[in-house]
This record gives sequence, structure tokens and C-alpha cells, in this order.
Amino acid sequence: MAPTGATPEAPEKTTAPRTTVPFDERVSTVTAAAHRMRHHALNMGEAQGQGYIGQALGVMDVLAAAYRDQLRYRPEDPDWEGRDRFLLSIGHYAIALYAALAEAGIVEVAELADYGADESRLPMSGMASYTPGMEISGGSLGHGLPIAVGMALGLRHTGNPALVYNLLSDGELEEGSTWEAAMSASFHKLGNLVALVDINGLQADGPTPTVLSAEPVEDKWRAFGWHVVRVDGNDVPALLRAFDALHGGPPDTPKALLCDTVVGKGVPMLEQRERAHFMRVDEHEWQIARDQLDGRNR
Repeated sequence: MAPTGATPEAPEKTTAPRTTVPFDERVSTVTAAAHRMRHHALNMGEAQGQGYIGQALGVMDVLAAAYRDQLRYRPEDPDWEGRDRFLLSIGHYAIALYAALAEAGIVEVAELADYGADESRLPMSGMASYTPGMEISGGSLGHGLPIAVGMALGLRHTGNPALVYNLLSDGELEEGSTWEAAMSASFHKLGNLVALVDINGLQADGPTPTVLSAEPVEDKWRAFGWHVVRVDGNDVPALLRAFDALHGGPPDTPKALLCDTVVGKGVPMLEQRERAHFMRVDEHEWQIARDQLDGRNR
């Protein structure tokens, strides 16, 4: 079934950090972007009838803040050398990143209709060889931060001032490679590296706290020598203040923004769904989800 909901029209794209823009305007821009991106995710999810839609809805505020307020990029030239690099370690969050790339103008909104289709540039798990703006192929958890460390080192050696952002999950904090990379980043004083950690408390085997809790997460990152800020990742004003505080940290220290998010955020029906890691949504529920996102039929 083709999506029946229209996505709100996006304003002109921005391609540079907006720290000189009034704070209220930044909040408004990011909030509106996140809303559009959630619509994009629902429309893509409907094409498959299932997928990681809960995680996508939950992390959209973080991605909207990144792409509409923080990252430097050129929509018409995704491989521009001066761009900030955004690495999606959590490959199954690709549906969320595609929505962000569409909001950024790197991928056409119309192309989102091809999500998960044969020979599409938008496969269900992120593949750098297919998708413009996709820096790495996601998949095995715990591999994103090591790649980000190497990338940040390489940029510094060549004198490139670009930043490297790596989005990883709380489940990846159970991987030893993540902490080896964290230790290396601190040792090499990679102030050009930012880790964004989506803490939604859910993984394939169940609630993260019952599988293998990483708490106290802030203490662990600080013990590895990182400048750390923790925030409600679904509170846009708090999120933007957290980004500002993060970049105000020591210049030669890697930075970690720990974002507590809600799976299915914005759609109460999906927020309350018990089996939410890989979510199946009935055909008639997609329009209900869009209506709830827009504040109708809650």
C-alpha cells in the first residue's frame, strides 16, 4: 500500500552550524525538521510493513539537530572534502538516516519511496556503496567508533578541520571494540571526534538494563577521558544546549553526547508497543500513526 499521508513542506536547506542564529529560531527549525523526518520514516516503513521504525522515531530529534543545526555539508556535493563526517554505526537505523539525508537535500524526498526495494539506493541496512551521504556500511555493532577514530586521526594528519560524528547505540556499549576505540580517541587527543549515543533502553534480546546494563554511562566515558554531556534526546531545546555545551569543552578532548530517547517517540500507539525492537505495523495502523504524530486521534 502506498503511503497516504503528505509530508509537510521543508524550508530552504542549511549547510552550516547555526550558532549565530537566535536560539528560538534554532529550536523552531530543528523541531519542524524532526516532525517532517518522522513522517518520512512512517512513509518508508509503510512500504515494508515492518522494520526499525521505533528506533527511527526515537532518534529523529538528535538527527534533526545534527543535520539542521550542527553539520557542515554541501547537499549538491556529498563528497566535499570540507564536510563534517556523520557515521552511522547502527546500520539498522538506516531508515532514520535516510530521512535526515532527505531533509538535508542530499537525497531527494521522492527517492524515499524506493526504501528497501530491489536495486534501491536505500537498502534496509546502511551501505556506503549505495547511498549518497552514507559514510560507512553499518551492520556489526561496535565497529563504528573504531572507524571514526581512524577517520578523525586521518583528518587531523591532513590538516582538515572537519569534525567526525559517530552515532552509536547503548547496545554497542556492550562491545569491547567500542571501549578500545574510546581509549584510543582520548590517548590521541581527538578533539575533532563526537560520539552520539542513542540510549533507548532496548535491544534485540529485550530491555537493555535486563540484558547487560552499561550504567553509570557518564562515569564510564569520563573514565576513558571524554568530555561528556547527557541529555533528554527528545527535548529539542535541551538537546541544542547540550550540543553547545559539548563544543565548549576542552579542544583536544573527544566528546560524547549521551541521548536518552523514547522508542516510537511522537506516536503513542508505537511508544506503548511491547515488541518494539523490530516492529510489525498492520496496514491500517500507518495512517493512525501519522494522525497521532500530527496530534490527531491520540
